[in-house]
Amino acid sequence: MYTITLYAHILSAVLSIGPFFVLLPLVRRMETAFGPVLDSLVTTFKSAARLVKHAGHVLVATGILLIWQGPWGWGTPWIVCTLVVMVASIFFLARAFTPTLRQFGQEDAVQLVLVKRLKRSLWIYIFLLLLMLWFMVDKPMFWQ
Repeated sequence: MYTITLYAHILSAVLSIGPFFVLLPLVRRMETAFGPVLDSLVTTFKSAARLVKHAGHVLVATGILLIWQGPWGWGTPWIVCTLVVMVASIFFLARAFTPTLRQFGQEDAVQLVLVKRLKRSLWIYIFLLLLMLWFMVDKPMFWQ
C-alpha cells in the first residue's frame, strides 16, 4: 500500500508542477492576443490552474498518508519546512491568479500589466513548488 501511495504522490506532484511550465509560453502569447484568442488563452490558464489545484489536493492527501505509514514524524525538519512553504503557497495561489484572470474581461484593464503580473506570479509559484519538491526529494535535516 505504501508503494501505491508513493506513486500517487509522485504523479500528483508532477501534475501540480508540470502545467505551470506549459503556461509560460502561453502567457507570452497573451501579450499580443486580443478578442476570442485572448479569451481562449485565459480559459486555458484557468483550466490549468484548476488542474493544479485538484492535483494539490491529492498531493496533500497522499503526503499525509505517507507520513502516517512511513518512518518520518511530523516534526522532521524537511516535513516542517514543506508544510510551511505549502501553507504560504496556498495563500499565494489563491491571490495570484484568479483575481488577475478576472480582470482580463474588464474594459479598463491594461493587458500588458496583467500579463506581467501573471508571468511574475507563475515564476514565484514555480519556485515555491520546486522548493517543496527539493524538501521532499533531498530531505535536508536542518536540525536534529
